[in-house]
Amino acid sequence: MGYDEREAEAYRVAVRSLAKFTQTEVTPIDSARLASSGLFRRPLDRRGRMYDLHSNAPCSTEFAISRFLTPMLAQTGWALFVDCDVVFRGSPLAMPLDDSKAVMVVKHRPLPAEGTKMDGQAQQAYERKNWSSVIAWNCDHPANRRLTLQDVNERPGRDLHAFYWLHDDEIGELSSEWNWLVNVTPKPGDPRICHFTNGGPWLPDWRGAPYDELWLKESGNGV
Repeated sequence: MGYDEREAEAYRVAVRSLAKFTQTEVTPIDSARLASSGLFRRPLDRRGRMYDLHSNAPCSTEFAISRFLTPMLAQTGWALFVDCDVVFRGSPLAMPLDDSKAVMVVKHRPLPAEGTKMDGQAQQAYERKNWSSVIAWNCDHPANRRLTLQDVNERPGRDLHAFYWLHDDEIGELSSEWNWLVNVTPKPGDPRICHFTNGGPWLPDWRGAPYDELWLKESGNGV
């Protein structure tokens, strides 16, 4: 799960919601720790808004790029990466996985216009937007060996988020219940992962939005 100190409360709530359904170990994708271990060596400009120099573009989170280290960290089997701004409403162990695919994602069709998210972060438009916010990685799939440590540290972020190392038929599709973009895409009948991609009640200047109660209830601050 992606970890960003600025969203530590969101991370805590996401882990808490997951624990209701499974005791699966959660490993934070913490760029600072990964940098200290020598795995993450990507140059970032932190003066003002965080900026990725290889991408020549801003980063909205600390784990915007380091998420792609997941198969190298897990090494074998299936591993799930999720952004930290989620609430689980079902067990990810029920996710329908296809061993013939290198990754499984919700293939969101509409691309948001460039602008600003509700949390003040830059909204970037790129191919396959939001596909990488929830990724089931088949770590044993040979296609994922094409993704190297050098790639993660040097390729532009837009290439990584587009799964450039994979052929289209190596990317499996999950139904939208496994990555519902709250207040962005239509609500599926039974969302299992609710993704507050535009921000949520953990942000100090949050003005409120529909479905906030889903997050507030999980945080212990709801009614």
